[in-house]
Amino acid sequence: MNHFAQDPFSQPVPTMQPPMAGIALGQSVSYPCGYDASLLFPIPRMQARFDIGITEGALPFAGLDRWNAYEMSWLNHKGLPQVALLRITVPCVSPNIIESKSFKLYLNSFNQTQFACEQDVVALLVSDLSLVAQARVDVELIAPSAFAMERIEEFAGIDLDQQDIAASHYSPAPALLKLRNTSDTELSAADPVITESLYSRLLKSNCPVTQQPDWACVQIDYSGRAIDHAGLLQYIVSFRMHSGFHENCVERMYMDIMRQCQPQSLSIYARYTRRGGLDINPWRATPGMPVPLVARSARQ
Repeated sequence: MNHFAQDPFSQPVPTMQPPMAGIALGQSVSYPCGYDASLLFPIPRMQARFDIGITEGALPFAGLDRWNAYEMSWLNHKGLPQVALLRITVPCVSPNIIESKSFKLYLNSFNQTQFACEQDVVALLVSDLSLVAQARVDVELIAPSAFAMERIEEFAGIDLDQQDIAASHYSPAPALLKLRNTSDTELSAADPVITESLYSRLLKSNCPVTQQPDWACVQIDYSGRAIDHAGLLQYIVSFRMHSGFHENCVERMYMDIMRQCQPQSLSIYARYTRRGGLDINPWRATPGMPVPLVARSARQ
């Protein structure tokens, strides 16, 4: 059976009424026997953005969500199974994110489906995922011959986790964020502008549906007055019992740091440990900052 791409925006996308009705996450489901795009489930981004002060209109950041799928397979025209790594890029301006379990089920619907060539697989993925996200989604299939070129590379910069500090907040506490050498109530224009690259492996949040833990390493690059490292690490740790999708957590971090510390530029990139054969890597930044290089950490 061959499949051909359709105009990604020519069909109506399913809506959620109420917001999480029909979601597969947290439910016992049967795995599909053949290709089924209806398995994909959209979650509107604005539901979580409104909670952190983002309203309709231009976003206060640029960014993308980079997904890696490690369980991609289909049948070629002779019925012989093919395998690949799948990398997709969803722009942060897309109205919807794609719920991860529905994405896993959708990818498994390719397992027993025949395609004439790899290009047909890519075209169908682009069409289906763009339709659900309601924006152009970029898709790359990485063949086994290129597996050895996949990079495992840890974040660089200052390791915040080396600080010997106390932590007692386990839900997001933006008040922990402060500048060095200033009081909590006064921002001194005389403070020098610096550029720093910081990272922590202590980011943990919980799935808002199942409450399963989500583990991540996060890198924060900024230029501006110096951010207090102890407060920043305590703030990262404060997500430990927070319920939120990966993309929402990174956007909350971006908004909190911008409000509390007012950097001139800011980039936040989180690499979440894979679950169900998928890892999600959201990046949010002030416009003009470089897109993070493609690599994964040892924990992914």
